[in-house]
Amino acid sequence: MKLIIGNKAYSSWSLRGWLACKQSGIAFEEVVVPLYDQNWDKRREGDEFAPSSGKVPILWDGDAVVWDSLAIIEHLNEKTGNSRFWPTDPAARAMARSMAAEMHSSFAALRRKHSMNIRQSYPAKQPDPDVLQEIGRIMELWAQARARYGGEGDFLFGDFGAADIMFAPVVTRFITYSLPVARFAPAYMNAVIQHPFMQDWIAGAQEEDWVIEKFEMEPAD
Repeated sequence: MKLIIGNKAYSSWSLRGWLACKQSGIAFEEVVVPLYDQNWDKRREGDEFAPSSGKVPILWDGDAVVWDSLAIIEHLNEKTGNSRFWPTDPAARAMARSMAAEMHSSFAALRRKHSMNIRQSYPAKQPDPDVLQEIGRIMELWAQARARYGGEGDFLFGDFGAADIMFAPVVTRFITYSLPVARFAPAYMNAVIQHPFMQDWIAGAQEEDWVIEKFEMEPAD
Protein backbone atom coordinates (compact mmCIF):
# COMPACT_ATOMS: atom_id res chain seq x y z
CA MET A 1 0.00 0.00 0.00
CA LYS A 2 1.07 3.59 -0.64
CA LEU A 3 -0.51 6.56 1.10
CA ILE A 4 -0.03 10.07 -0.30
CA ILE A 5 -0.56 12.81 2.28
CA GLY A 6 -0.08 16.55 2.67
CA ASN A 7 1.93 18.47 5.23
CA LYS A 8 1.67 16.89 8.68
CA ALA A 9 1.47 20.27 10.38
CA TYR A 10 -1.68 21.32 8.53
CA SER A 11 -3.48 18.51 6.70
CA SER A 12 -6.29 17.24 8.92
CA TRP A 13 -7.71 14.82 6.36
CA SER A 14 -4.24 13.40 5.75
CA LEU A 15 -3.93 12.77 9.48
CA ARG A 16 -7.12 10.73 9.45
CA GLY A 17 -5.99 8.62 6.50
CA TRP A 18 -2.55 8.10 8.02
CA LEU A 19 -3.97 7.08 11.41
CA ALA A 20 -6.22 4.61 9.63
CA CYS A 21 -3.25 3.02 7.90
CA LYS A 22 -1.35 2.80 11.18
CA GLN A 23 -4.37 1.34 12.95
CA SER A 24 -4.69 -1.34 10.27
CA GLY A 25 -1.29 -2.76 11.16
CA ILE A 26 -0.56 -3.24 7.44
CA ALA A 27 2.79 -1.99 6.16
CA PHE A 28 2.48 1.01 3.85
CA GLU A 29 4.68 3.49 2.03
CA GLU A 30 4.18 7.10 3.11
CA VAL A 31 4.60 9.88 0.55
CA VAL A 32 4.38 13.45 1.86
CA VAL A 33 3.49 16.07 -0.74
CA PRO A 34 3.92 19.76 0.26
CA LEU A 35 0.58 21.51 -0.14
CA TYR A 36 0.40 24.66 -2.25
CA ASP A 37 4.12 24.81 -3.14
CA GLN A 38 5.32 25.95 -6.57
CA ASN A 39 4.82 22.46 -8.01
CA TRP A 40 1.41 21.85 -6.44
CA ASP A 41 -0.81 22.46 -9.47
CA LYS A 42 1.40 20.43 -11.78
CA ARG A 43 1.74 17.60 -9.28
CA ARG A 44 -2.03 17.35 -8.88
CA GLU A 45 -2.34 16.62 -12.59
CA GLY A 46 -0.29 13.43 -12.27
CA ASP A 47 -1.76 9.97 -12.69
CA GLU A 48 -1.46 9.12 -8.99
CA PHE A 49 -3.76 12.04 -8.12
CA ALA A 50 -6.21 11.67 -11.00
CA PRO A 51 -8.85 9.64 -9.13
CA SER A 52 -9.12 12.23 -6.33
CA SER A 53 -8.77 15.31 -8.57
CA GLY A 54 -5.62 16.19 -6.68
CA LYS A 55 -6.93 15.84 -3.14
CA VAL A 56 -5.08 14.15 -0.30
CA PRO A 57 -5.00 11.66 1.30
CA ILE A 58 -5.11 9.09 -1.44
CA LEU A 59 -4.39 5.41 -0.80
CA TRP A 60 -3.17 3.06 -3.49
CA ASP A 61 -3.62 -0.59 -2.57
CA GLY A 62 -2.45 -2.52 -5.58
CA ASP A 63 -4.94 -1.70 -8.32
CA ALA A 64 -7.44 -0.31 -5.82
CA VAL A 65 -7.44 3.40 -5.07
CA VAL A 66 -9.25 5.09 -2.16
CA TRP A 67 -9.17 8.85 -1.69
CA ASP A 68 -11.50 9.84 1.12
CA SER A 69 -10.51 9.42 4.76
CA LEU A 70 -13.73 7.71 5.84
CA ALA A 71 -13.59 5.47 2.77
CA ILE A 72 -9.98 4.62 3.64
CA ILE A 73 -11.13 3.59 7.12
CA GLU A 74 -13.82 1.33 5.67
CA HIS A 75 -11.46 -0.14 3.07
CA LEU A 76 -8.90 -1.00 5.73
CA ASN A 77 -11.60 -2.24 8.08
CA GLU A 78 -12.57 -4.83 5.47
CA LYS A 79 -8.94 -5.79 4.87
CA THR A 80 -8.42 -6.43 8.59
CA GLY A 81 -11.48 -8.60 9.14
CA ASN A 82 -13.66 -5.88 10.68
CA SER A 83 -11.62 -6.12 13.87
CA ARG A 84 -9.57 -2.94 14.33
CA PHE A 85 -11.77 0.10 13.73
CA TRP A 86 -15.32 -0.24 15.03
CA PRO A 87 -16.78 -1.49 18.34
CA THR A 88 -17.95 -5.09 18.36
CA ASP A 89 -21.22 -4.26 20.12
CA PRO A 90 -23.84 -3.45 17.44
CA ALA A 91 -25.33 -0.48 19.32
CA ALA A 92 -21.90 0.99 20.03
CA ARG A 93 -20.86 0.40 16.43
CA ALA A 94 -23.94 2.19 15.13
CA MET A 95 -23.22 5.19 17.32
CA ALA A 96 -19.52 5.24 16.39
CA ARG A 97 -20.34 5.17 12.68
CA SER A 98 -22.90 7.95 13.09
CA MET A 99 -20.40 10.11 14.98
CA ALA A 100 -17.69 9.50 12.38
CA ALA A 101 -20.07 10.41 9.57
CA GLU A 102 -21.22 13.57 11.37
CA MET A 103 -17.60 14.61 11.87
CA HIS A 104 -16.98 13.94 8.19
CA SER A 105 -19.80 16.18 7.00
CA SER A 106 -20.22 18.85 9.67
CA PHE A 107 -18.50 21.50 11.81
CA ALA A 108 -17.69 23.85 8.93
CA ALA A 109 -17.19 26.92 11.14
CA LEU A 110 -14.62 25.18 13.33
CA ARG A 111 -12.77 23.93 10.26
CA ARG A 112 -12.82 27.31 8.53
CA LYS A 113 -11.94 29.56 11.45
CA HIS A 114 -9.54 27.28 13.31
CA SER A 115 -7.51 25.37 10.74
CA MET A 116 -5.25 22.58 11.94
CA ASN A 117 -1.76 23.70 12.88
CA ILE A 118 -0.06 21.20 15.16
CA ARG A 119 3.07 23.32 15.59
CA GLN A 120 1.33 26.34 17.12
CA SER A 121 -0.30 27.13 20.45
CA TYR A 122 -2.30 30.35 20.72
CA PRO A 123 -3.72 32.04 23.83
CA ALA A 124 -7.43 31.64 24.44
CA LYS A 125 -9.82 34.03 22.69
CA GLN A 126 -13.59 34.09 22.65
CA PRO A 127 -14.71 31.92 19.73
CA ASP A 128 -17.44 33.08 17.38
CA PRO A 129 -20.99 31.95 18.25
CA ASP A 130 -21.13 29.45 15.38
CA VAL A 131 -17.88 27.86 16.53
CA LEU A 132 -19.13 27.68 20.12
CA GLN A 133 -22.28 25.96 18.92
CA GLU A 134 -20.23 23.35 17.07
CA ILE A 135 -17.93 22.81 20.05
CA GLY A 136 -21.03 22.23 22.16
CA ARG A 137 -22.25 19.56 19.75
CA ILE A 138 -18.85 17.83 19.79
CA MET A 139 -18.85 17.85 23.59
CA GLU A 140 -22.33 16.31 23.51
CA LEU A 141 -21.18 13.53 21.20
CA TRP A 142 -18.06 12.80 23.19
CA ALA A 143 -19.98 12.75 26.47
CA GLN A 144 -22.57 10.31 25.11
CA ALA A 145 -19.94 7.94 23.75
CA ARG A 146 -17.82 8.02 26.90
CA ALA A 147 -20.81 7.57 29.22
CA ARG A 148 -22.46 4.77 27.28
CA TYR A 149 -19.54 2.87 25.79
CA GLY A 150 -16.23 4.25 27.08
CA GLY A 151 -16.06 1.83 29.98
CA GLU A 152 -12.61 1.59 31.54
CA GLY A 153 -10.87 2.64 28.32
CA ASP A 154 -9.40 6.04 27.52
CA PHE A 155 -11.13 6.59 24.20
CA LEU A 156 -14.64 7.31 22.96
CA PHE A 157 -15.64 3.66 22.76
CA GLY A 158 -13.03 2.26 25.11
CA ASP A 159 -10.29 1.27 22.70
CA PHE A 160 -8.76 3.55 20.07
CA GLY A 161 -10.74 3.23 16.85
CA ALA A 162 -12.32 4.90 13.86
CA ALA A 163 -14.31 7.48 15.82
CA ASP A 164 -11.14 8.66 17.57
CA ILE A 165 -9.35 8.79 14.23
CA MET A 166 -12.04 11.04 12.80
CA PHE A 167 -11.97 13.39 15.80
CA ALA A 168 -8.17 13.46 16.24
CA PRO A 169 -7.67 16.65 14.16
CA VAL A 170 -10.40 18.35 16.21
CA VAL A 171 -8.48 17.50 19.36
CA THR A 172 -5.42 19.25 17.92
CA ARG A 173 -7.52 22.31 17.03
CA PHE A 174 -8.90 22.55 20.56
CA ILE A 175 -5.34 22.52 21.91
CA THR A 176 -3.80 24.84 19.29
CA TYR A 177 -6.41 27.56 19.81
CA SER A 178 -7.07 26.96 23.54
CA LEU A 179 -10.77 26.49 22.76
CA PRO A 180 -13.23 25.99 25.62
CA VAL A 181 -14.17 22.38 26.29
CA ALA A 182 -16.17 20.52 28.93
CA ARG A 183 -14.47 19.44 32.14
CA PHE A 184 -14.35 15.78 31.12
CA ALA A 185 -12.79 16.48 27.71
CA PRO A 186 -9.09 17.16 28.56
CA ALA A 187 -8.57 13.59 29.81
CA TYR A 188 -9.84 12.21 26.50
CA MET A 189 -7.90 14.79 24.49
CA ASN A 190 -4.70 13.91 26.34
CA ALA A 191 -5.25 10.22 25.61
CA VAL A 192 -5.53 11.01 21.90
CA ILE A 193 -2.46 13.25 21.83
CA GLN A 194 -0.37 10.76 23.81
CA HIS A 195 -1.32 7.82 21.59
CA PRO A 196 1.89 6.49 19.96
CA PHE A 197 0.50 7.07 16.46
CA MET A 198 -0.26 10.71 17.26
CA GLN A 199 3.14 11.21 18.84
CA ASP A 200 4.78 9.92 15.65
CA TRP A 201 2.67 12.27 13.52
CA ILE A 202 3.40 15.28 15.74
CA ALA A 203 7.14 14.53 15.63
CA GLY A 204 6.96 14.43 11.85
CA ALA A 205 5.13 17.76 11.78
CA GLN A 206 7.81 19.35 13.94
CA GLU A 207 10.50 18.21 11.54
CA GLU A 208 8.87 19.76 8.45
CA ASP A 209 10.45 22.86 6.96
CA TRP A 210 7.39 23.98 5.01
CA VAL A 211 5.38 26.96 6.21
CA ILE A 212 2.00 27.94 4.75
CA GLU A 213 1.33 31.49 5.89
CA LYS A 214 -2.45 31.37 5.59
CA PHE A 215 -2.50 28.54 8.13
CA GLU A 216 -0.19 30.40 10.53
CA MET A 217 -2.56 33.27 11.22
CA GLU A 218 -3.96 33.59 14.70
CA PRO A 219 -7.76 34.09 14.70
CA ALA A 220 -8.87 37.70 15.14
CA ASP A 221 -10.72 38.82 18.25
